[in-house]
Parts: sequence; C-alpha cells; structure tokens
Amino acid sequence: MLTGARQTGKTTLARRLYHDLRYVNLDAIEEREALRGLRSGSWGRAVGPAVIDEAQKEPGVFDKVKLAYDERQIAFSVLLGSSRVLLLDRVRESLAGRAFVYDLWPLMASEVRCPAEAPPERPLFDRLVTAPEEFARTLGAEPPRLLGADAARRFEALDHLATWGGMPELLSLDDDDRREWLRSYQQTWLERDLADLTRVSDLLPFRALQRLAMLRTGQLLNYADLARDAAVNPGTARRYLEYLRLSYQVVLLQPYARNLTSSTVKTPKLYWMDLGLLRHGTRNWGELTGPLFETLVVSEARKWIDTLGRDVSLRFYRTRSGREVDLLIDAGSGIIGIEVKNRVRVGRTDCTGLRALARTLGDEWAGGLVVHRGEALEELAPGLWAVPAHRLF
Repeated sequence: MLTGARQTGKTTLARRLYHDLRYVNLDAIEEREALRGLRSGSWGRAVGPAVIDEAQKEPGVFDKVKLAYDERQIAFSVLLGSSRVLLLDRVRESLAGRAFVYDLWPLMASEVRCPAEAPPERPLFDRLVTAPEEFARTLGAEPPRLLGADAARRFEALDHLATWGGMPELLSLDDDDRREWLRSYQQTWLERDLADLTRVSDLLPFRALQRLAMLRTGQLLNYADLARDAAVNPGTARRYLEYLRLSYQVVLLQPYARNLTSSTVKTPKLYWMDLGLLRHGTRNWGELTGPLFETLVVSEARKWIDTLGRDVSLRFYRTRSGREVDLLIDAGSGIIGIEVKNRVRVGRTDCTGLRALARTLGDEWAGGLVVHRGEALEELAPGLWAVPAHRLF
C-alpha cells in the first residue's frame, strides 16, 4: 500500500515499478461501479494482481483484496491512496499482517538536486540519526565549506523547496505556471479529495481553519484559539485538523517528556508539510521567515525518516518557563537536539537550550546541531555544531 497527498508521484512510481500489472483507476465512476458489483469470490479471475489507484474511493475493495489474498487467488497487488486510507472510518479492513504500508511525501531536497536517472545520495542527516554514537566523528569528517557546482545545486534545491514546495510537477514549470498549478491543486483538493474523508456541507469554515493552520505553522497547537478564530466549536476544529493530517497536509510534532521534569508542555506543535501550498494559501511569497524555515527543516526531517523507514522518533522540547529545543531525534542509541536559526551566521549563544537539555539527558545525549542558512559547518563547543541546512539534507 502506497499512500500520500495527491500529485506526489504515487501513480507514476507504481506504474513504472509494476508495469506488468493491470491498472485500475477508481477516480473513474464506472471503474468504482464495476468493482462494487463484483462478487468477492470472482476477484482473482476478474481483476487478479493489479495496481488499484485511489482505493479510498471504494472502501469495499479492501475486503475483496483481503479475501482474494487469503484464498490464494492473488499473491500480490498494489493499492494507492491520497490519504491515510487505513485510518479512515469507512475502511473496516486494515489488512493487518498482509500489507506493507509506505508513505510518499513530496520531494525531498536530496531528490530535487539529483539527476532524474540517479538515486539520491544519503544525506548527512541520515548518517547522524542512524549512528548517533558517531556524532562527533561524522561531523568532524565533513569539510567546513562546499564550493562549486555541488554547493550551488544544494542551495538551489533547498531554495526551491522553501519557495515552491516539493510537488514533482512544479520542477518543469515556470513561476507563473507554478502559481496556477498550486491554485488548481488547492481547489481540486477541496472539491474532490476532501470528499473522500468526509462530507463538509459548508466549505467556508473549513477553508478558514485551513488558512489559520497554515499561519500557525511552527507554533504550539491551541484548539480553543484555533476554533475561536475560525468561528467553529473546538470539536469541529479537532475534526477539521484531523482531515488535514489524514490527507498529509499537516503533521503534529509531539513534546518530549520521557525522564524529564513534569514542567514540560503537553501540547503538540503544528507544521504544514509543503511550503509551496502554504505560501499559496497564505499569499506569502516574501522572504523566508523563522517559522517557515523551521517548518522546512522539520518537514525535511519527517519526510526522510518516513521514506527510509528509520526507527527514529521526532519530538520537540519545551518547558513552561519557555526553554525550548526545536527538534529532538530519538534514535534509541542516543538523542540529537536541533535548534533552527533563520540566519546565515550563528554562535555559541545559540546553544543555550541545547546545553541545558544535554545536562538534563545525561548519557542519552548524543550531540546538538544549530541548523542555519549560511555556508559554514563548524564546531561551536564540544558536542555542539553549526550546520547549514543545505549540508544537512
């Protein structure tokens, strides 16, 4: 099962990998009606191994695929969905023990900058989170600066994501067409994809909450404030935000509290995953702000962890007194802290929160990063490094 937001490349990927399988697109009403009327016992003969696109549009497909698999009518199929299909109330069959489930996010920086025919190289971020015990050695082996074409490609890739987001189609368009594409995407999502999650009788309150969620990216989530500003009740605000989460528009970063003082906050932080859609929705095409840069870093980290299936959890740390570390990466054998600074130069004073957290975590602490927009990778203090975002991802 391959799921992700619309237009992230699920169909292209599946048809390229499994070109020998029958392709069935449930965006087409006649295809949905045909499969709805098909008896479960006939699935193997009538459909067989197949790529079933937009599977969430006909929830009964999951029961029929499960039965065909259990009865050995089929040995393999691919289900595609533009939302977290297995979490939808309408889908009763979870396919537990039968399906491998993968998320396909918009493009990452390493994918944007690499040639189409070459696989992206393993970024510094992955090397750090898979071997946190080698934190100092890994960073110490990196050159302080990158020069030439490689550095230019890295900067260009991150700048593209910060301005236009990671939707693959946008790479081949000019700026005017990119804006029109984003407008059309937003309209299509509201009119078609949202209907797969629920029936919203009045789109105005939902659109208001959606825009408010965009404006709150990188902030602590307060349902009461969000509901008040969107003129809906708190229950509706929670439900609408869950629709955004199920459709891969937002993620909620949970606070880190294990073995730490109870003074830590319990509220998650909200992040909008694609900056192109966020900028279109807020009409903010200006300079990259602190919250936008933090959103970019957190979204890149989340996309890489999910895509590679790393056994790593992402959290943030904040006390009620306001001490905060933007991102914590718990890799089991060590915890890496990340502070995000929307500047080209950083210094030792930017490590205050990281130092305090290192003292609290003790032996669990692997090291800290101050991620910035400049060019220099350098050690600021023992175990604390300044790393440019284009070098990290």
